[in-house]
Amino acid sequence: MATRSDNRSTRSSSTRTDSRSRSDKSAFSWGSAGGIVGAAFGGALIAIAANLGRKFAVQGVSAIKGNWADSLAAEHKMVLALFDKMLATDDDQIKQRSFLLMQLGHALDKHAYAEEHVVYPSLRDANWKSDAELLEKEHGEVKTYLHRLHNMEADSPEWVGIVAEFRDNIARHMRMEEDEVFPKLRAEISDELDQRITKEVNKAGFMMA
Repeated sequence: MATRSDNRSTRSSSTRTDSRSRSDKSAFSWGSAGGIVGAAFGGALIAIAANLGRKFAVQGVSAIKGNWADSLAAEHKMVLALFDKMLATDDDQIKQRSFLLMQLGHALDKHAYAEEHVVYPSLRDANWKSDAELLEKEHGEVKTYLHRLHNMEADSPEWVGIVAEFRDNIARHMRMEEDEVFPKLRAEISDELDQRITKEVNKAGFMMA
């Protein structure tokens, strides 16, 4: 892999996820009623442990895939698998379709967050602003498809056709990233920056899991 000069490898601001939008307030509410607070504290710990377990389970598959490009490619495959499950449903499987659509929306939201807050800013720093803008524009189209499906009856005759069209557009977007954009960026940046992007992508994915 080609390495770049120090001024390229030291650019870390573009790979920092924006955590300022999240509240810094404690999740616990302390009070004077010791017994009640203690019970609430214990319940909160259980809830936090369960949430962390869910996050590790959701993030685990992509986080163990090595560098950030491999991790995002693994998420691409998971998303396409969800589409295939959706397309395999029948019109009377309304609950299953709704559940799969919810899973798809969550997976795409998590994935887009990592790309838009870490990878695309790195593309801009590498002077590939047009690629970053095109990919972000296509993320906007993803939101349009999700909005249409969320506002459509799951047993609508048009449902499968829209899901199929959605999948085709997503697959094309993913191929562009995996075959062109990601390899081009990795060839341009230093090993140090490549590792930093990997850490930030994993961090962003864990936040959104």
